[in-house]
Parts: sequence; C-alpha cells; structure tokens
Amino acid sequence: MNKLFSTIMSVCLACNVQATDLFKTSQDIALRAPSVPLITSDTYLAIWSPYNELNEGNTEHWTAATHPLLGALRVDGKVYRFMGKDKLNLETILPMTNTERWEAKFTMSQPAANWIQPQFDDSGWTKGKAAFGTKDMKRIGTEWNTEDIWVRRSFNLNQDLTNDIIYLRYSHDDVFELYLNGEKLVATDYSWNDDVTIELSASAKAKLRKGTNIIAAHCHNTTGGAYVDFGLFRENKQLSNFKEAAIQKSVDVLPTQTYYTFTCGPVELDLVFTAPLLMEDLDLISTPINYISYRVRSLDKKQHDVQVYIETPPQLAVHEPSQPTISEKISKNGMDYLKAGTIDQPYVKRKGDGVRIDWGYAYLGSNSAPNKDLSIGNYYDMKQAFITNGKLLPNSQDFITRSESDMPAMAYTENLGKVDNQGKSGYVMLGYDDIYSIEYFYERRMAYWKHNGQVSIFDAFERAQASYPSLMKRCRAFDQQLMADAEKAGGRKYAELLALTYRHSITAHKLLTDKEGNLLFLSKENHSNGCINTVDLTYPSAPLYLIYNTELMKGMLNSIFYYSESGRWNKPYPAHDLGTYPIANGQLYGEDMPIEEAGNMILVTTAISMMEGNANYASKYWETLSTWANYLIENGLDPENQLCTDDFAGHLAHNANLSAKAIMAIAGYGEMARMLGKETTANKYIETAKRLAIEWEKMAFDGDHYKLAFDKPGTWSQKYNLIWDKVFNMNIFPQKVFDTEIPFYLTKQNKYGLLLDSRAQYTKSDWVLWSACMSPDDATFQKFIDPIYTYANETTSRVPISDWHDTNTGKMMNFKARSVVGGYYMKLLMEKVKEQK
Repeated sequence: MNKLFSTIMSVCLACNVQATDLFKTSQDIALRAPSVPLITSDTYLAIWSPYNELNEGNTEHWTAATHPLLGALRVDGKVYRFMGKDKLNLETILPMTNTERWEAKFTMSQPAANWIQPQFDDSGWTKGKAAFGTKDMKRIGTEWNTEDIWVRRSFNLNQDLTNDIIYLRYSHDDVFELYLNGEKLVATDYSWNDDVTIELSASAKAKLRKGTNIIAAHCHNTTGGAYVDFGLFRENKQLSNFKEAAIQKSVDVLPTQTYYTFTCGPVELDLVFTAPLLMEDLDLISTPINYISYRVRSLDKKQHDVQVYIETPPQLAVHEPSQPTISEKISKNGMDYLKAGTIDQPYVKRKGDGVRIDWGYAYLGSNSAPNKDLSIGNYYDMKQAFITNGKLLPNSQDFITRSESDMPAMAYTENLGKVDNQGKSGYVMLGYDDIYSIEYFYERRMAYWKHNGQVSIFDAFERAQASYPSLMKRCRAFDQQLMADAEKAGGRKYAELLALTYRHSITAHKLLTDKEGNLLFLSKENHSNGCINTVDLTYPSAPLYLIYNTELMKGMLNSIFYYSESGRWNKPYPAHDLGTYPIANGQLYGEDMPIEEAGNMILVTTAISMMEGNANYASKYWETLSTWANYLIENGLDPENQLCTDDFAGHLAHNANLSAKAIMAIAGYGEMARMLGKETTANKYIETAKRLAIEWEKMAFDGDHYKLAFDKPGTWSQKYNLIWDKVFNMNIFPQKVFDTEIPFYLTKQNKYGLLLDSRAQYTKSDWVLWSACMSPDDATFQKFIDPIYTYANETTSRVPISDWHDTNTGKMMNFKARSVVGGYYMKLLMEKVKEQK
C-alpha cells in the first residue's frame, strides 16, 4: 500500500484543526456541481442533490429514484426547511400500475401525424394493459419488443380542476414524449427514469376538459429494456408539511465532505455531510456509515430556542416504493437506531443497471440522550408534532407498509435548547447493512468491513460514534492536502474537478474479499449496462487508486486474473466483465474486447509496479500476463474490426488509438520483466514496442495530425492511450507524435471540450483530461481543462457528472455516476510519479 501524498504534512494538519473549524469549508469552491454528493458509501447507498439549493427538491439516488432526506430547523416555534421537500400527498385521477393495471390503445407501427389529437381515430389500434415494456421490467401488462410504441389513453372528467394543482407522473425507457389533448408535456433524451413527477402548467391544465380527454405517448427503445407507464394526480393540500424554506447562503463540495450554510430566521445553520472515504483505511472506506453534522448559531446576539429535525423513509431499502417494508426502533449499548428493510429480503437477487437495493436494512442512528429522540410514525403527523411542540410522535414499532402512500417518517430530532452566538452542534449517522453484498462465482460474500460476519452493523455504528471527533479532523486534513496537491499539479479549476469526483468514483465500487482472503474492489458500470468489474472502467479510473492505495487497484484486477487462471475463461485475452452487478459469476457482455482489455490489464499492472517500486504483484500472474502480451504482439499493431472502450461509437478496424494502447502495453510488460530481473525478455519486448511505434507513426500520420484509423485519411481521434509513455517515461513513441497531436487538438475544441474524435460532436471527459496531460506546459493544459470545468459548471444535466457529453450543448449523452471519473486524477498521478523519482 502506498502512502498518501505528503503524509507528514497531513498529520500536522490533522493535529492543528480546531473543533470550531469543522463546520466551515476549508476553502470556497466556485464550481457549481451538476449534482451534489450527500450520502456516499457504495452504488446502493448513494444520495445526491441535483439542485443548486438543498431545499429546492427531493434528494435522489444516482438512478434518479427519489431517496428522500428531509431536514428542518425549529427556531422559537417557527420551522424552516433546509433539506429536501415534503412528499406530495397525491390523490389519483389516473392510476399508474403500482395501484391499478390500466388499459389503453396502442400500436407498434408508425401512425398518422395527428395521432396525438383527441379526435384521432384509433379504432384500428390494439387494446392492452399497462405497463408496456420488455418482460424483464416491472408490472408488465403488455409485452413490447419493437423499437417504438405509441399509446393513447382515454379518460373522462366530470369535474372542474382549474383551481387544483395537477401532476403528471411517468416512467419511461428510453426516449419518451407525451401529449395531453394534443399539447406536448414531455420530451426526453436518451434516458430511463422512474416516477418522474411534474406539475402541469396553467396552459396544460387548461387543456383538461369535462368529458373525454386523451393522453398520447410515444416511446423509442434504443437498446435493452423498454418501458411505458404514466398517470395523473391531484395534490391534497390539507396535510401538514414544512412550507417555509431556509435561505441557502453557500454550498462547497470537497473530496470527502459537502458543506452548506443557511439562514433560518435569526440563526445560522451550518450543515456538513461526511463520507470518511480515506483510502489508506480499508475498514473505514468499506463501512457503510456517513455523518450529517449540524451547528446552529445566533445572528442577532440573542438566545433562541432551537430544535433540529432530520428524516428519511424506508425508500432507501427498496427498489420500488410499492415493495412491502417493515421498520422498527432498536436501542443497544447506549445507541438508538431506526431500522427499515423489505419484508421479502431477496439477498443478492435483483441485478441490473438502473436498480436499487431491496435487501438488507437502512439505519438512522445516534447516541442515546435525554434531548434526542428517534421515532417511526405517520409521515404527516410526525411533521405536525414537530411543528407544534418541537418533538416527535411516540414510536410505532414494527411499522409495516404495502404501498408508497404508507411510507412512514423515520425521524430524528435533537433539542438544542437555548442557542447563542457561540452556537451548539450535533450529528446523526446514516448507514446500511446489506447482509450479503456480492455473489462471487456462486458464493455470497459479505462486505469487507464485516470480516466474514465477525463485525455487526451495531459494532460499526459504535465505532463510528467513538471515532467522530478524530474522523472529522482526518477528513478535513485530507481534503486540504488533496486540494493543495491538485492545485499545485493543475491549477484551481483542476482541483475543484477532483474534489467533485473523489466520492463519486469510490462509491461506484464495493470492497470485499474472496474466500481465500484476496481483496476484491468491484465496480458497477452505472448507467451504461450495469456490468460488474468491467475492465475498461477499471482502466480509466486507475489514476485515483494508483495515487492513494494500490491495494484497491489490485482489488479491481484480482478477480479478472482469477477468472482467466481458474479455467472459467480460456481465451488469450482478458474478459470484459464478470457479469451483471451484483452477480459476478462470469462475463455477460455480448462481445469481447480483445486488444482493449489485454492492453488495459497489462498497463494497469505496470502502473502498480511503478508505484510500488517492484513487480511482485505482476510476478504472481506472469504466465497470464505473458499470454496477453504475446497476443498483443501478434494482433495489436493493426487491430481487426472490434469494439474498444469507446464502444458507444461502434466497431472500428485499424483503430490507431487502440493500436497505441497495445504498443504501450507491450512496453509495459517489458518494463515489468526488467523489474523482475528478466533482462533478455525485457529487451525483447521493449525493442518490439519501439519498432511497432515507428511503424505506427508511419501508418497513422496524416499531415498535421494522426488518423482515427490507419485506412481513413482525413479522420482524427484523441490518442489518450499514449499518456502512459509519459507516465512510464519510456520514450517508446517519437516526440514528434506529441508535438503534432496536441496543437491539432486545440483546433478541435468546442465550448464544452475537445471532441473525442472526428465521428461526432461528443466527448469523454476522462479521456480529455488524459490527453491534456500530454501538453508541453501548464498553459496548454489549462486550455483543455477550462472547457471541461465550464461543462461541469453549466451543464443542464443535473446528475452525478456524466463522463460522456455533447461539446456544443453541454448535455449528457448518457452515462452518469461512473467510476471512470477517477481518470481525472491523471495529472496528479504524474506529479506523484515525479515526486517518487
């Protein structure tokens, strides 16, 4: 395990941090996060705020499903909502399939242009039950397996809804449009979402009329699953909620902590979300517990009576809100907990991409104290109790729900009493015990922190409680050091991008061991097919883990080596993946990526050897690495028609960038041989790589740049794989290549970044940052960083930053919450390598 950057400095910073500093950011962050990380532990316990202000809307899981956190401060009897929004209490006008299998007319053939109009004759269409979609989706009434479906749902109204607040709610997969009596209400891009809820505008509401109405919808399925479900609802405004919003003054996202400050009438509230993801401590980064800390101070030199309220429902423990749940309160060893989970508990059964966990239990926990309370009860009555007297309802034990409308409030409160300008503070913990995390080659495995069942979730909470003061200091010191190192390496904007992506990348993984005790750090390919431990996600994410803990990097490779050496995978190149998360029983991806994955595995293994100063890890798998290296010598210079990591762009033969990867991997293998004392082998492979690089330069050269494919003059692409020649300092490729490519790239930038290649106007931001690292100086590096920073700061795609976006519009193409943003750390990795030398 390699040490943190400037370890001695980090320790000194930790020693000097004062308690009064812990609630204010150590530095102001100018970057507006596309989505703000709040609770981040793994791909299931992942709660984000996709808004500029924390109380602007509901917090979400990265899949866009609502995972609500609600927070309020009661000051002298007046309540200010600082986090989230109250759940809408909706009365059904038109049901969705979670309550009723509604019927509609549908066709899978292109209809006439006026199909959206009420008077359209749909007598030739087929009648079917919702939901419409592929059989693997939920509550399917009519199977839909073609590219397109058109649906017309007729309904009658006998009342005037003019003075009501009306909501449309819909679920879709993929591209979806919806019309009410001919007026377009919805037009999505390529995406898939559940239970999107929008309030009808006055003009849309005016379209509703007594008698017959029509909702017409069209969905286009690009690939994979397909789905359509929608309904219409009216808000019941009679029930209690937290109407008054606190005024947000600031938000700052640092690597392990997010800081908010609010004004709540005469007091100031500081709110800090902490995910103690310090990578040198495997128990710590594996333990699924985060902190929500708060401090309240008077602004007017007077004392004020203050109570804090924080709430979440059992939704954190379900895939869909209609799943039955049970919640209870537990008191143990001086701690109080609220626990919630599904009744069925289908351990490690549900797999796929846009899914939430529905096994294990969510916990809200705090130390027992006379001025604190945790309670489960009716969602609206709980708020009324807090509004009225600053207290919670008496706890309802074994609270069972069988629908979304039954979901209770799982609430925490602390009575801070009289608060002056010195302030008072506290915190609550949110955690998740998944019992079993992963099925690894047909065996259920627990998370690392459980140590094969020896550590319970209660042990973990008690340790988190005891460690709180020291962890707050450690996290603050780490954040300060990372930001200082990043700013030194690449400037302030670069540092802010790294702060945004630190938790993002780590929490796309799960840490565990196999039955022999080998570390496994398995990624989920979020929002791009749901594969587990995809090798071409491991590769771009590598810089972050090479810097801070090479053991985690090995944890991404171990399972792929095992898969090949066990005989389960017998091809002369690595597998693409191990299955669909959380089931890791073998590759499920439809096509291999031979050169891509062989190059990836060898290059990352070489990088581990470089960071550790020895090739001991490589020696364990030398025979397998040799097979892959020889495959690349035979097939890598001029690749056949095949996929690479940029598979969204389609197949490509004679791929120059893929060829560069193969050549650098051959060189990397030679360098590892040298580290192992195999001089003859080392010389052979390094000289082979240099010879192939000379051939590559001739084949790819196209005047003022190098081609996308050897047989396609007039094309170009980012040659981001060449970065390893700079990282390893091997001089495999002529300097002419870099001197030619980088100036050319500067002519191919749009407002939001450097294009990936000549085929489209989109890019991959991780690869842009790799290409930027080949710049000859800091000024040139900044020319590539600035547009990516602008993209992050301005994109209207309010998701955990998408690594695949349109360089003209700044909108995501697809992909979000993926581990690959660890690749943003390449510049910092290069500085670390220089520091070691």
